[in-house]
Amino acid sequence: MAVKPELEFLDYKTFELKPFTNVKGLSERIIAQVPGTSVATRILEFEPGTDTSPNGVQIHDFWEELYIIEGSIIDLELDEEFTSGMVACRPPGMRHGPWKAPNGCKIFEVRYYSK
Repeated sequence: MAVKPELEFLDYKTFELKPFTNVKGLSERIIAQVPGTSVATRILEFEPGTDTSPNGVQIHDFWEELYIIEGSIIDLELDEEFTSGMVACRPPGMRHGPWKAPNGCKIFEVRYYSK
């Protein structure tokens, strides 16, 4: 099985900011990823006004752990706002999103499979 690369501390801006093609204002910086999988460590960046409704509700087969670094997102299904300093742990199959980020948001995310 392929593994993520070994990295020592780096400025997160070292990693390319890649915009999503289907959601205006949403980008990611992939820190490490197992090739060919959704297993990744990344930073999501929502510009002010970003709306992920085009992606709909998300459900996936991997674990996802998140920390809101700054800003906030509003979960449109739950009608609840999540703010900086909050964390989430989503098991495979959990429904979440879509979101709006009226003032922008930055999130650290780790995705993985667990046996």
